[in-house]
Amino acid sequence: MKLYLSIIGIAMALISALNIVLGIETWYYVIAAVVWCTALQFALDGGVAIAINKMPDRWFGVDNRLYHVSKRERELYKKLKVRLWKDKVWELGGIGGFSKKNLRDPSDPKYIEKFIIECNKGVLTHRLSYPIGFLAMLTLPNVCAFTVALPVAIVNLYLNILPTLALRYNTPKLRAMLERLNRKRKDGE
Repeated sequence: MKLYLSIIGIAMALISALNIVLGIETWYYVIAAVVWCTALQFALDGGVAIAINKMPDRWFGVDNRLYHVSKRERELYKKLKVRLWKDKVWELGGIGGFSKKNLRDPSDPKYIEKFIIECNKGVLTHRLSYPIGFLAMLTLPNVCAFTVALPVAIVNLYLNILPTLALRYNTPKLRAMLERLNRKRKDGE
């Protein structure tokens, strides 16, 4: 969380400083615009998360092809070394009732299935937040839409791509774990 807040704070300071130095608008307008756009990003992302969390779990099931991670995609995640940085990504699923920070019960197939569903919900939440973040550009007049709102939206995009990659990286491992547990359960019957 500290990393994300640091990135947001540094981005806000840089965007403000550049706009003030370049004389785009008065310093107080620039600071208000940066704070407004950042707050709007949080509100929009939060609204998307709340809406997705209200959707039925069956839409995000383990067998839903929309959330399938291909072999090529898994290879990309290896090249990006997602395994090394994924735990530094801000995870707010606990606010919605299911934290994906730690695997609490790796021997319970129902829990693993719920974990996968929550990962799929997270993926959709972050993917919808990519374009929605650019709506802030509609709220600022003139050049500030491009010098303030656009950079804030780009930072938001970046901060939404990272959790998407982490969630997509984890899902195949969870699916494999679920399949092993289900086989073990079947063999035990």
